[in-house]
Amino acid sequence: MTSRVFHRDARWAPAVAVRGEGVYLFDAAGRRYLDASGGVAVSCLGHSHPAVIAAIEGQLRALPWAHIGVFTTQAAEELAEALIDTAPPGLGKVWYTSGGSEAMEAALKLARQVWVERGEPGRDTFIARRQSYHGNTLGALAVGGNLWRRKLYEPLLIGVRHVAPCYAYRGLEPGESEEAYGERLGGELEEALLDLGPGRVIAFVAETVVGATAGAVPPVPGYFRRVREVCDRHGVLLILDEVMCGFGRTGTLHACEQEGVAPDLLVVAKGLGAGYQPIGAVLVSDAIHDAVRDGSGAFQHGHTYQAHPVGCAAALATLRVLTGDGFLATVRRRGGHLRAALEARFAHHPHAGDLRGRGLFHAIELVADRATKEPFDPALQIHARVKREAMARGMLCYPMGGTIDGRRGDHVLLAPPFIAEEARLDEAVEILGAAVDAAVETAAAATPR
Repeated sequence: MTSRVFHRDARWAPAVAVRGEGVYLFDAAGRRYLDASGGVAVSCLGHSHPAVIAAIEGQLRALPWAHIGVFTTQAAEELAEALIDTAPPGLGKVWYTSGGSEAMEAALKLARQVWVERGEPGRDTFIARRQSYHGNTLGALAVGGNLWRRKLYEPLLIGVRHVAPCYAYRGLEPGESEEAYGERLGGELEEALLDLGPGRVIAFVAETVVGATAGAVPPVPGYFRRVREVCDRHGVLLILDEVMCGFGRTGTLHACEQEGVAPDLLVVAKGLGAGYQPIGAVLVSDAIHDAVRDGSGAFQHGHTYQAHPVGCAAALATLRVLTGDGFLATVRRRGGHLRAALEARFAHHPHAGDLRGRGLFHAIELVADRATKEPFDPALQIHARVKREAMARGMLCYPMGGTIDGRRGDHVLLAPPFIAEEARLDEAVEILGAAVDAAVETAAAATPR
C-alpha cells in the first residue's frame, strides 16, 4: 500500500517501527535494532521505562490537556519546581514549548523583548557560531550555522553574525595551547561585538557541546568562561543550547556545569522528555523574567500545546530518574567505558581522524587521510554509507556530512540510552567498526580509477 505520509525523504520508504524495548527498536518485519544513538540523542531512558509510562497514564486519566492561557496544571508547576531546583545559578523560571526548535525560537524572541522592556530597542542582532545547529524554525535556522540547511531559506532568514566554532581538531593552530585557542576565540567574539557597535547585539548563542552538525564537539578548557566574561562586559545575553547535550548526556545534568558558567537562557528538549512525549523548555534568569513582569507584563509569544500536562508529567518522571541516587554517576562510568571501547577500536584506524565527546555522547570524524586530516570527497557520501551498513547489521547510529564547513567532512555520532549496559556499548562499537570498514570499502569500489 502506498504511504500517505509525507516522509522527510520523499523518495524513501522507511521501515515501520512497531515496538520499543529497552535499548532496542523492532520493525514490522521483525528486525531488531540496537539504538546506539537514542534516535537523535533523545531516548536517554530507552524505549519502555515503566516510571515514565506510568506517569503518562496517570496524567491522561486525570487531565489530558488544559489551555495555558486560562489554567496552569499541577504537572507543569511540579516540573518547573524540579527544573529550577536542579538548574544552574540564576535561572528561576521555566517557559515551556513542544520541542527544541520551538524552545530556541522562544529564547530568541524573549531575548529581543527583554531589551525593549529595558529601553534598548536598538538591540537587533544575534551573534552565533558557524557549524552550529539550533533548530529548523526560521529564527533557529538563522542563528544556526549549518550551511546546507540554511541555503534554501536564506532569503527568509534574519541577519546574524557568525563567528568561528570552538572546534579544536580543525581550529587549533600548530603550537597553540587549548587555553590560548579559547582566548583567541573569545577575542574574535569581542571583535564582532565591537564591529557591530555598542547597543546592537541581543545575545550570543552557542551549543555547550556541539551536537549533530559537527559531531559531539566539546569546548576547550576556559572557552565558555571567556565567553561569559565578554558577554558580561558588553552587556550581552548568553543563550546556551543544550537541546542535544543536556539532561545527563555528557555526564552532568546540564553540560554547562562542567564549564563553570551559567547562561541567561538555557534551551532544553530531547532528553527532557526522553522521547516519551514532545516537550522542550527555556530556563530563564530571574532578571529576564522580572524585566518582562515589571515592563509590559507579558511575553508576546505562545503555542497551543506548550506546558502540555502529559508532556510535563513524562518529563518530571524522567527528571526524577536522572537525578535519582547514583544515576548520573553510572552515566559517567558507562561514558568512560564507551570512550575506552572506541579508542581500542579506532585509535589506529586509518580513517578515524578525531574521536571526541563526553559521557554517553561521542563521535568519530572520518577522514580519507589521517595524517593530513583530508576529508573524503563529499560525493562519496561516506556518512550515508555508514548509516546503511550499520542498519544492515542491526544498529542505529547518527552519521552526518558537511562536518567541516557544511559541505566537506563526515562524522558518526553515538548517543546510546543511559540504561545501555557495557556489553551493549561494546556491541555498538563492534558494529560501528564493521560499518565504517564496509562503507570505506564500498566507496573505494565505486571510485573510478
